[in-house]
Amino acid sequence: MLLIPESDYQLSAIRAQGAGGQNVNKVSSAIHLRFDIAASSLSEGLKARLLQLKDSRISEQGVLVLKAQQYRTQEANKKDAIQRLHDIVNAANKVLPTRYATRPSYGSKQRRLESKTQRGQIKRMRGKIASDKMNIKPT
Repeated sequence: MLLIPESDYQLSAIRAQGAGGQNVNKVSSAIHLRFDIAASSLSEGLKARLLQLKDSRISEQGVLVLKAQQYRTQEANKKDAIQRLHDIVNAANKVLPTRYATRPSYGSKQRRLESKTQRGQIKRMRGKIASDKMNIKPT
């Protein structure tokens, strides 16, 4: 897990949106976290992966902006914003292994074709039964 130093991001308190009565209008409990990816102390590869993310919270200038307003207290919202920042950076830090194309085995192909044949036979049996196929002569 990668820890980001406090000097790499700025926190500012703002008033939260939405319902909440008098408290929401008086107290600046929401937090705006601004993280400049290019100016951060992260490795160059991780910066590149973060900038390549298709995330609407990353501006064209490469600044990640998070707004935390889930909790009533400023401290809880600060912790939430910092935790979300760490989650985003750590998710970008994981490099997935490259996938290699494989081919289905001969046996799996045969099983697939056999099951398709059986299914087709079942569906053919659902059709109408013709009287001439049963060799029944009308009297």
